Amino acid sequence: MPIIENSEFENKVVVITGAGNGLGRAHAIEYAKRGAKVVINDLGGNVDGGGAGDAADAVVAELAEMGCEAVANKASVSDPEGAESIIQTAIDAFGRIDILVNNAGILRDRSFKKMTLADWDLVLQVHLSGTAYVTRAAWPHMNAQGYGRVVLTSSSSGIYGNFGQANYGAAKMGMLGLMNVLALEGAKNNVRVNTLAPAAATRMIATIPGREIDPENPPETSAPKLVSPAVLLMTSEQAPNGVVINAGGGRFYRAQVFVNESVDLGVNAAFEDLMDQSEALMDMSAAKPKTSGP
Repeated sequence: MPIIENSEFENKVVVITGAGNGLGRAHAIEYAKRGAKVVINDLGGNVDGGGAGDAADAVVAELAEMGCEAVANKASVSDPEGAESIIQTAIDAFGRIDILVNNAGILRDRSFKKMTLADWDLVLQVHLSGTAYVTRAAWPHMNAQGYGRVVLTSSSSGIYGNFGQANYGAAKMGMLGLMNVLALEGAKNNVRVNTLAPAAATRMIATIPGREIDPENPPETSAPKLVSPAVLLMTSEQAPNGVVINAGGGRFYRAQVFVNESVDLGVNAAFEDLMDQSEALMDMSAAKPKTSGP
């Protein structure tokens, strides 16, 4: 039986990609504890995207021991047909999909001048295109039933930058653009889309130089489970829509785009005029949130 009874997640159908380890596994456990029915997707490969394995089966067995319903899917999110099969697994097993947590990802870190185009393409394909493929497969179901919650997983590397992660950072910043549009398009049908920017000790983090950790025994202050409350909040019935939440170590904060007052040079604007106003252009002291374009 679920550990936490009378939860709003009871009998909700949740799909989590990349849930064989780390953050995805932690999210799955938190949903399962609250009575959700969970699809555990994981190719079971290495952090760089190579190989395959049975990590999804192991998590399904773990949830079964808790008395929770879960099924495995081992398709790659980067393959459109595989992505479709992930959602179809939920429909076949449980009849619907209520929540999608896009968590799957890989790392192929190098400085930009040393990065191959193959490494660029694959990281973008898994993170950004893979997220779009799986979300696109879930989108018609959620809109037709008038309910859906989607989480995209970004990173501080995308929002704020990190040396040696041009491919990963570009993909992770792309999540914000995707979220901004989907939050608008899904709103009329009660489909809400938000973005997580997590920080935790995982297999992926352990591969970054200077981040030597044991992902099997993460420090208590950086355990993946400390990120999961943000995911559940963003997929709750009262979830926000179109927000970015940073989470790590039990600390949570929201990130948002701010803009300052425009420097209006009119139709005769010239470079020299803008240079004269460059200090005002760069001044963010009175900046305000920006929620729509242009």
